[in-house]
Amino acid sequence: MIKKIIVIGGLLLNAVSSVQAQNEKNYVLFNTNDSDADKIKKAANVTPSKRQLLWQQMELTGFLHFGVNTFTNKEWGDGTESPSIFNPTALDARQWVRVSKEAGIKLVILTAKHHDGFCLWPSAYTEHSVKNSPWKNGQGDVVKEVVEACKEYGVKFGVYLSPWDRNSKFFGDSAKYNDYFINQLTELLSNYGEISEVWFDGANGEGPTGKKQYYDYNRWYTHIRKLQPKAVIAVMGPDVRWVGTESGYGRETEWSVLPADEMVQEKVAANSQQAAGFAPMNLMEDDLGSRAKIVKAKSLVWYPAETDVSIRPGWFYHPAEDSVVKTPEKLLDIYFSSVGRNGVLLLNIPPDKRGLIHEADVKSLVEWKKLTDKTFANNLLQHATIKAKGKKTKALVDGKFNTSWTSNTNDGTAVIDFTFATPQLFDVLMLQEDITKGQRIEDFILEYEVNGEWKVITEGTTVGYKRLIRFTPVTTNRVRLSILQSRAKPVLAEVGLYQQP
Repeated sequence: MIKKIIVIGGLLLNAVSSVQAQNEKNYVLFNTNDSDADKIKKAANVTPSKRQLLWQQMELTGFLHFGVNTFTNKEWGDGTESPSIFNPTALDARQWVRVSKEAGIKLVILTAKHHDGFCLWPSAYTEHSVKNSPWKNGQGDVVKEVVEACKEYGVKFGVYLSPWDRNSKFFGDSAKYNDYFINQLTELLSNYGEISEVWFDGANGEGPTGKKQYYDYNRWYTHIRKLQPKAVIAVMGPDVRWVGTESGYGRETEWSVLPADEMVQEKVAANSQQAAGFAPMNLMEDDLGSRAKIVKAKSLVWYPAETDVSIRPGWFYHPAEDSVVKTPEKLLDIYFSSVGRNGVLLLNIPPDKRGLIHEADVKSLVEWKKLTDKTFANNLLQHATIKAKGKKTKALVDGKFNTSWTSNTNDGTAVIDFTFATPQLFDVLMLQEDITKGQRIEDFILEYEVNGEWKVITEGTTVGYKRLIRFTPVTTNRVRLSILQSRAKPVLAEVGLYQQP
């Protein structure tokens, strides 16, 4: 599942232009006479499309890497594998989805076809699929079983379809291959009900002729919008970008509003992976959307980050990794560093050769969910007296994202004072901007009062959909949150203080 930098220019803007017709404000083109101040003001009012907002609010999504690699014990197949090796003995898609849901995951993405070209559904356009495997005597359909399980458990469904097909004779013959790819997209997007996410990576090696394949992304995007208009397209797509690493850790400063004109399609081909030995790197800058970037831009787009990581060292199941599944504590740290840094966490949980999520993975997921639930069980600020200049201070602690407090200051600063009846112990801060109004906060600080003096607890830069920060435990009966810089009046949906178990 490895990929490189995802930078998209003309194709991104074309995809965005179709969104514009829907009167959404997730894109803005600057005028030639816009001042720096005008650009910053416009940046403050770029907002997510409806599909992007719903995607962000899920917070946790899951990857299910499963296919012939599961049976060859490899990460990448070369397309020469015999379908006869695909024969899970106890495949239970209901277990996959149930385990995912119990971990808090709201959507699962199945690797319907990886780079080896083996299809987990009986595609009419290739013989390299489950229809020629011994599993269920060639009558099985993994995609269908996962979809049915998702419907049963109320979990959304997404598909991963590798642009690189190492089995296809058409790969490298761009026109024929793009037709082939469209045909397979059509099967997946027409025959399985609602698809909530379509996931492409950047893999692009040589075809059997040695020729380079040109992916017709714009055609693919248009087709997806036609067949599944509610689906977000990630991460080689216009709705969701790759955060830049596969560690599960996002940036300390993560902007969802980025200059669109810096995203050049040629860089996709130039930076796509060439061999299985490629080691992923963060080729995206730490600074993607600062004021310095914005004032030099010609246009801006809402382009949020998906932060992916596997629960194991590899993306597919390998027996040797049963003892090195990420611990509940590690998963919690990843949650703080992905969802807690204005991203959506995409956690890979690969089924084993039996067709089951392994017991070691299940155990870690269960304990991780317990840790997360205990950590955020009680927002101490719900019991505090709140003082702040602005509208609807009670909205800050009502647990609802669709209500928010707005500062009445004009300089982008604000101070919110919280007083407890008795001293409280806490070590976690949670902030949420109402991103339906934009992402605006650039600098904030949290302080507590000791003997009449204010001392710093923690500080940060961006907030976005959610910001989580852990710190050394503090006991006090008064805290204040100061927003030191914002691109426009700050609009906060939620503020929370918590004590970790």
